[in-house]
Amino acid sequence: MSSSATPDPTPNPPAGPGADSPGSAAATHAAKARAAQAPPPPPEPLAYPVADSHTHLDMQEPSVADALAAASAVGVTTLIQVGCDLERSRWAAETAAAHENVWAAVALHPNEAPRLAAEGGDALLDKALAGIEELAALPQVLAVGETGLDYFRTGPEGVAAQQRSFRAHIEMAKRLDAALVIHDREAHADVLRILDEEGAPERTVFHCFSGDAEMARVCADKGYFMSFAGNVTFKNAQPLRDALAVAPPELLLVETDAPFLTPAPYRGRPGAPYLIPLTLRAMSRTKGMPEETLARHVAANTARAFGY
Repeated sequence: MSSSATPDPTPNPPAGPGADSPGSAAATHAAKARAAQAPPPPPEPLAYPVADSHTHLDMQEPSVADALAAASAVGVTTLIQVGCDLERSRWAAETAAAHENVWAAVALHPNEAPRLAAEGGDALLDKALAGIEELAALPQVLAVGETGLDYFRTGPEGVAAQQRSFRAHIEMAKRLDAALVIHDREAHADVLRILDEEGAPERTVFHCFSGDAEMARVCADKGYFMSFAGNVTFKNAQPLRDALAVAPPELLLVETDAPFLTPAPYRGRPGAPYLIPLTLRAMSRTKGMPEETLARHVAANTARAFGY
């Protein structure tokens, strides 16, 4: 989950009498606001089917069945549903068990670990980690994640708990021979250092890759998969496109991180797995590769990364 965008649980207040009168400034503003939040139209289907390597169906408005149908219609035929705490990880495992083309990843998000530690100390964090490991052992759960470090949302007081949780998830993934899915925000050096110190699992995925070209080279040298999200399409994301340009095709994945990071030209609207073609096509332009060639790489890479 992108910690740069957290859904606002507060509903919009009701408009006053006459606020939406035709032709009023308020009506125009309200119409623009509704349009901004309308789901984007479906893109042209991909020539070769791929997976959304990281999504949060539990945070999206459509039903799971509707989300899967919309994704399949444009060539997104497999989804990795990612949990961020014990409850959402349990939901991810249950959803994956109920749907053939959905697999689960389970973990405590980097920002969840310090919250638990502040609430109940190491004992509560350890209890939650034990619950995650029980879920991670289920056959429909293919990855431990998203775990890692987030120094943007959590201050210095939470670093110790984050790093402790990250190390525990790394060891868990290795014990279970699962993929490791990493959330890394403003913590590149420490994430790479801890992976080196603990020994990275054989299959390690940097979700919503946010490093520069130099970091992409480091990840490539270590065989880490790099998953790119809709923010690679943003105007201010040239460093991210530079990283994509040097990343080997055999280590690339694509994701939505939906409902976050909706690709251009629909930035700010609700994201969903059916929008993967927009991101993959932008990636193909950056790589100078035909769309179908990149899609074939991505499909094979995702299956290899998650072991399905």
